[in-house]
Amino acid sequence: MTTQTILITGANRGIGLEYVKQYAESGQQVYATVREPAQATALQQLAAKHTNIQLLALDVSDVGAIRALAGQLSALTIDILISNAGTYPDSAFGNTDPQAWLQAFQVNTLTTYYLAEAFLPQLRRATQAKLIAMTSKMGSIEDNGGGGEYIYRSSKTALNMVVKSLALDLREFNIQVAALHPGWVRTDMGGPNGLIDTATSVRGLRQVIEELNSAQSGEFIAYDGKSIPW
Repeated sequence: MTTQTILITGANRGIGLEYVKQYAESGQQVYATVREPAQATALQQLAAKHTNIQLLALDVSDVGAIRALAGQLSALTIDILISNAGTYPDSAFGNTDPQAWLQAFQVNTLTTYYLAEAFLPQLRRATQAKLIAMTSKMGSIEDNGGGGEYIYRSSKTALNMVVKSLALDLREFNIQVAALHPGWVRTDMGGPNGLIDTATSVRGLRQVIEELNSAQSGEFIAYDGKSIPW
């Protein structure tokens, strides 16, 4: 199997950390970004066990930092870029913080677009690059039967539209783009009542990524390979 180069944002915990673990264990070259590498203890411990993990500092809410990192890694060929970093501010009708809403859009929505823009040269060098945005079923308009969670839901719905447009715009470069839902996972963000653990989720997500083709580019897909309604 050919070694792939994989860039993962938000790699310090949860889904991001598990992505790093599984891809590193499978022999891939992993570039793991976190806002504060010095504080990412679990990721540091993982990197100490695997020479194919490189830790990098990145605040995904800072577009300038994204562009600077792309410049730092300008010589790379990136096979898979996983935009995983996210935020989940609590919100309900009558109780939403406008600044938190704007920050959620900056992190959950804009990041994927600016990563695609900044790392396009590295993605284009790959034979069939894949750009993955970690979204959520909570961003599905059709699936919303519970209301509330205005900030998180809207930021992920907007992300899904970004993914669809990127899939169309990057098609000429043979770059596949997808919005992936990890399932309800037991993480700090998902809470202790999640239905699956991170290992199960990421195993499924990796399979979806591996099988992703041009016909599926721009789709909204769950970790188990099932399509999710927009």
